[in-house]
Amino acid sequence: MSIPLFNSIASWLLKKRYHQIELFLKYPEEVQQEVLMQLLAFAKDTEIGRMHEFGSILSYRTFASRVPVTSYEEMEPNIERTRRGEQNIFWPTSIKWFAKSSGTTNAKSKFIPVSTEALEDCHYKSGKDLLCLYLNNNENSQLFTGKSLRLGGSKELYEDNGTFFGDLSAILIDNMPFWAELSSTPSNKVSLMSEWESKLKAIIKESTQENVTSLAGVPSWMLVLMNNVIEETGKDHLFQVWENLEVYFHGGVSFNPYKEQYKKLLPRKSFNYYEIYNASEGFFAIQDRNNSDELLLMLDYGIFYEFIAMDTYYDEVQKIVPLWEVEKNKNYAIIITTNAGLWRYKIGDTIKFTSISPYRIKVTGRTKHHINVFGEELIIENAEEALQNTCLKTGAEIKDYTAGPIFMAGTEKGGHEWIIEFRKPPKELAYFTEILDNALKSLNSDYEAKRYNNITLKMPKVHIARHNLFYDWLKLKDKLGGQHKIPRLSNKRDYVEELLGMNQ
Repeated sequence: MSIPLFNSIASWLLKKRYHQIELFLKYPEEVQQEVLMQLLAFAKDTEIGRMHEFGSILSYRTFASRVPVTSYEEMEPNIERTRRGEQNIFWPTSIKWFAKSSGTTNAKSKFIPVSTEALEDCHYKSGKDLLCLYLNNNENSQLFTGKSLRLGGSKELYEDNGTFFGDLSAILIDNMPFWAELSSTPSNKVSLMSEWESKLKAIIKESTQENVTSLAGVPSWMLVLMNNVIEETGKDHLFQVWENLEVYFHGGVSFNPYKEQYKKLLPRKSFNYYEIYNASEGFFAIQDRNNSDELLLMLDYGIFYEFIAMDTYYDEVQKIVPLWEVEKNKNYAIIITTNAGLWRYKIGDTIKFTSISPYRIKVTGRTKHHINVFGEELIIENAEEALQNTCLKTGAEIKDYTAGPIFMAGTEKGGHEWIIEFRKPPKELAYFTEILDNALKSLNSDYEAKRYNNITLKMPKVHIARHNLFYDWLKLKDKLGGQHKIPRLSNKRDYVEELLGMNQ
């Protein structure tokens, strides 16, 4: 089959899916109610299903009153039983894959169950939908005339008692259809390499020989790859390496701190950026319009959504609502019930709805990644926007950052301590700090109130990180590449203290 013909057929097949997407756009509550009832009916004879009498649950309200909200720590004993070979505990079909994820919150690994249904009806389906939505908005796309350069955190899968665990990307690669590898670079062999620095060289060697039309990966690590490609090839920008490059699909961390650096490496106004929102627990949302910073919540992936209003998150009685009761511009923590047996599971992310017809969201941060030692309620969304505004005003470029509290000591006021690695440092750090402080005040009224006349918080303290500080910190923890992330905000000083100790 010729490449142009393959491009036309693939585009036509993916666009057909758009009619199904239109169904949940038109009937979101009905589609979500149907997802919930199907999950309950399918799992009614599992151990969890019998415990909570899934067979007699006929409404969302009964489900919410009968099934408790749960965390990983509460679910871990049942996950460990399944990893030892027991089945039909929380999901009726055999669970043999576990996505190993430690996130950025602690060193302890989580093993997230991945079912066959989750692979087919969520993770792989979302990949097709991403292309479907992109092609629907870009009729003249030539995406399938070349390959997608994927940058995952893939390491090999490890077997334990007949089950397998590893990065989610390794599970996806291990199970993906043969045609998916044909349309991607690097090869599966290179993608599954464990040692990041050797893998990086192998990716560059393979991919620079290909006609790459799209990029896919986490912004921080993709930027490392892109800069290495430029250095290796001696080119001025990436279009001199891949002239047909047309889109970058990104997710995992906020794109805002990296946007200006990407524009320099990809200096073409017609180039597209498409954001996704996925995790080991599932694939949740996709940017559905060109030049947008909003993500369409995908409602037919075998995931039922609930939301905890963040202003009640730490209360004894939380306000938990289904999708059809959410409000715009309010911060929520996400609860999911999934086709891998996660029942009312807190994933630890926070979002806000920018639209409710259709349901579009922005990711605002993590329930554990904020600074609220002094009642300032500083979330990642505030930090990212403030840093972006500060860089625009000072001409600085940020590579990575983290921030934590300075605790009160005697009569000494508290504050926030930032460690920032610059690609292009500001001319005056004091001026940068002042602009950052003012930007945070303008974005967060709680922060502004605590900063008023230094009543509780004093001026932020900003350290300039040495070159590759965050890279070296991740390398020390064996977390280079892929899905590993820098913890942006913390209520503790652990990360700040570790990094300051290395900032020599």
